[in-house]
Amino acid sequence: MSFLVPLPVIIPALGAALTLMMARRPGAQRAVSLTALTTTLVVSSALLVVTAAEGPQVVAVGGWPPPLGIILVADKLAALMLVVSTAVTLCVLVYSIGQGSADGDEETPLSVYHPTYLALTAGVTNAFLSGDLFNLYVGFEILLVASYVLLTLGSTENRIRAGTTYVVVSLLSSVIFLSALGLVYAATGTLNMAQLAGRFDELPDNLRLLLQGMLLLAFGIKAAVFPLGAWLPDSYPTAPAPVTAVFAGLLTKVGVYAIIRTETLLFPDGRIADVLMVISLLTMVVGILGAVAQSDIKRLLSFTLISHIGYMLFGVALASEAGLSGAIFYIAHHITIQTTLFLAAGLVERRGGTTALDRLGGLGRIAPLLSVLFFIPALNLAGIPPFSGFLGKLGLLQAGVDESGPLVWAVVAGGVLTSLLTLYAIGRVWNLAFWRAPHPDLPRADDDSEGSTVLLPKLMVAPTFALVAFSVALTVVAGPLFGITSEAAADLLARTPYIEAVFPDGAP
Repeated sequence: MSFLVPLPVIIPALGAALTLMMARRPGAQRAVSLTALTTTLVVSSALLVVTAAEGPQVVAVGGWPPPLGIILVADKLAALMLVVSTAVTLCVLVYSIGQGSADGDEETPLSVYHPTYLALTAGVTNAFLSGDLFNLYVGFEILLVASYVLLTLGSTENRIRAGTTYVVVSLLSSVIFLSALGLVYAATGTLNMAQLAGRFDELPDNLRLLLQGMLLLAFGIKAAVFPLGAWLPDSYPTAPAPVTAVFAGLLTKVGVYAIIRTETLLFPDGRIADVLMVISLLTMVVGILGAVAQSDIKRLLSFTLISHIGYMLFGVALASEAGLSGAIFYIAHHITIQTTLFLAAGLVERRGGTTALDRLGGLGRIAPLLSVLFFIPALNLAGIPPFSGFLGKLGLLQAGVDESGPLVWAVVAGGVLTSLLTLYAIGRVWNLAFWRAPHPDLPRADDDSEGSTVLLPKLMVAPTFALVAFSVALTVVAGPLFGITSEAAADLLARTPYIEAVFPDGAP
């Protein structure tokens, strides 16, 4: 079944080319985009089933054997990320189509949107499947170039300003990553990750530490960890709601995925585990303190996004099967929840005309469906039982307790504090935007369902509802999902399943 491996990259890439040629046919663009992402989701789901049953699947692109050619590898971690990310991008695409229809530009949309969106998807899937560092770099660059275009759609002053910051920071990260690749190749003669797993062991300790630090710095900027994530709250909230949602859900997680892949496969000795612990603690606490101080829903959610990256880094720093399993589970949870909340924030902005908390109120009474769509993922983000957020945090904190140690206990305490402050921040949003009396400037509508439907288009509500249902489903299937993440974590720590899949006869 290895023929499935390149399809999650090929299908959206071909879709991007087709939609670019259909610039004057918006209906055809929408049909192609929906078909491409739906097919990619089906293929990704099949890959998850296959990798769970048969182990990692490998394809040498163009028939060039490793390490000469481009290698794509689908293991349990990559397949799970493909399923969750594709499900999210499909729902966001439907949401954006609904928003365009409601705004009256259904027949005259920006012709570049669909090709760019599919190119972004192809970049994300390529990064997840990449079996060598240079192709990982290519995946990052594809999704980053696409994100530059999406972030500045409309060319408003705020979006151009925020986009400039985003571009500068992303280019800095790319330069660091590319410089690290040059040093890695000079030191080892290869960029194939399965081959590097053996060759890094032969390098002097100081050189290995330098290369590890440079890769972590590049991926840390992309993942928006402290203190490298100050760019994010100013960049994401200015974009259109669908763009913000897919950025928040996916782009930082690709950086976290790269950290997990390289730390477990290339640097398994855990020499900088304490540094990662400290970074995870600071990311959690500083991020959530920033969220508490915000008076705008989008900026508040942007800071919670940064904060909860800390939980994932904590699992990586533990370098145990339980810790990595909890981190992988939490990534899948957080992609879904963060995307859902930003889509709900887009609906709040549409209904209330703003996301500023001091200009909202009464949404719980005048838009009850919207209230439910925000309330459930908000509780999930805060880690309220029995939702997946609670289960993911519990798994990570339990893994920390099992490891013990003063620094680990400090991070566990920071994780508990972050969860409580997340609940406080979300409760504040609920109180000001949904619970209190409506603000005088809030747009009026009839209280009946007909009036609400006019303000909340079905094609925007439906995908948001689908993601809410998907987030609840993560709770229902948490047992089997933890089984998959535990197996993925065991394979990551063993390294041999990945290496032997790429080099059945042993790495040269």
